[in-house]
Order: sequence, then C-alpha cells, then structure tokens
Amino acid sequence: MCSTAASIDIRNYHELDQQLRAIPGWQGEYYQMSPGSFAGRTVHVALEDVEIFEEQMNLRVEQTFRTPVDALVFSFDMKDSTLHILTDQASNTWVTPADYCELAVVFKRSASILDGLAADLGDLILTPLQSKYCRLFSHWLSTTLHSAARNPAAGLPLGIKKQLLEDCFFILEQEMDGVSSEVVRSEQSRKAIRRVIELVEDSPCESFSAPELASAAGVSLRRLQQLFRAYAGMSPTQWLRLRRLNAVRRDLMRSTAAETTVAEVAMRWSFWHLGRFAQSYYSLFGEHPSTTLLHSASASEAPQ
Repeated sequence: MCSTAASIDIRNYHELDQQLRAIPGWQGEYYQMSPGSFAGRTVHVALEDVEIFEEQMNLRVEQTFRTPVDALVFSFDMKDSTLHILTDQASNTWVTPADYCELAVVFKRSASILDGLAADLGDLILTPLQSKYCRLFSHWLSTTLHSAARNPAAGLPLGIKKQLLEDCFFILEQEMDGVSSEVVRSEQSRKAIRRVIELVEDSPCESFSAPELASAAGVSLRRLQQLFRAYAGMSPTQWLRLRRLNAVRRDLMRSTAAETTVAEVAMRWSFWHLGRFAQSYYSLFGEHPSTTLLHSASASEAPQ
C-alpha cells in the first residue's frame, strides 16, 4: 500500500510548562485550574503545509495562546465532540475539562486555497461547533497517528493532506448554518472575559476584587459571575487566585533557596496570609511551596 512518510514525535510530561514549550510555533501560557499532579502527552506530526497535534492533559488547564503566524487551525475537542476554528488574529483563551484530549490540524496559509479564508470566517473563530462528524473524524485521525507511530515504516495514508483539508471543511460547512444568534452572544461573552484577562495581564501581581473585574469587563457583577461559571467553572476571584498560584509555582521552579524565599515569592504575587497561601498551594499542586523550591534547587545543582 502506498503511504506518506512522516516523523511522529510522542512525548510525556509531568510539568505544565514543559508541555506548553513542546509545541513549536505556539505562544502563550498554561495555568493549572484543578488540584493534583500534572500528567500530559503530546503527539506531533509535521507534513508540508500541514501539522497535526494531539494533546492530552489529566487536569483542568486554562490555555491562553496565539497560534502560529499565518496558520488556520481546526481544533477538535475529543471529549465534547466540538470543533473550534483558531487563527493568529486573536488571542485564544479557554479552560479545558479534566482528562482533556484535543486534536488540532494546522494549515499553513501559504496554501493558496486558504488565501483570505480566515477573514471570511469572522465570528466563527473560537465558537464551539458541535457535530457528530467531529467524533468520527477525531477518532479516525487519532487511530491513524498511533498506528503509524507503532509502525513507522508504514507511514501515514497516501493523500492524507488532501483528506484532512476536505474533511475539516466538510465538518465546518455542516455547522455554519443556524449559528448567527449564538455567535453574537458568544462573541460578546468572549470580549467581556478577554477584557478581564487583559486587565490581569497588565497588572499580573495584583489581587483585584470582583467589582473591579466586573468594571473592567463592562458588565454587572452578576453577569460576570455567570460568564466565569460558564468559562472556567468557578467565580472570577477564584480564577484569579489560581492564576497567581501558578505564577508563584513558576517563580519557585526558576529560583533557588539561595536566591529567594517562599515568603518573598508569595508576597510578590499578593499572597499576604502565608499560612493560607501554603494551604492553597498544597491543595492545588499536591506539594508544599518549600518542596517546589527545594526541588528546583536540586535540579540546578545536578551535574550537566
């Protein structure tokens, strides 16, 4: 049987930032949003003008990212059987469920068939599109990738790039009718959430109150609560606290006990009650902040 030669890179991770850095061309941040020890996996295939990713994570994670430049991305949520269209024209943000698995097909816009298409999609970008075909397609593609990984000599099916293009746009076409009113509502919600995220990113160390976040979003406090329950499954202040805990963890992992203390890092991120902070940190990451700092120091002292 004829096939397409491809190198399939499969990697496992135990730190969130390691998984983020493993995906070439994507820029952004990951924030752990549910308690436990992180475990993740990526599968990556690079073909001419097309890339395929499969990403798995055991915990809920907020992803804030930009796609590779000049790319159009079809992202399939395998748990909810939904399709999201992503481009580099907008900052993409969402919170994954636990035990998340996503398949993404990245088309480089150097392919003439994609010229100007991203602008035509307009408000469909990031709108969840549900279809029975999402499950069928993502199951087929995942099975195909893992079969090829087990037998590299067999490669991928001949003509897979053409099939990916045809299948992705077929699924998109099935869902483009009848979404106009839903698109308007989801676009308004995304803009409100995005205004909150921009405020937090402009002053990442601040601990904003719920009224301050609602004012930045341009919505009522009650509406902000509803939006964040739908977006993150929690209140906006809980969401902000988890983001700051993630920031503390990153700083601790990049430092040593000779350079800083847990208290200094915690207060840098507006955690003034250190006992309560330590309890929250342990509940989220499953280890004490002093342990994280100790591990980072041990890693830096290890022989190269």
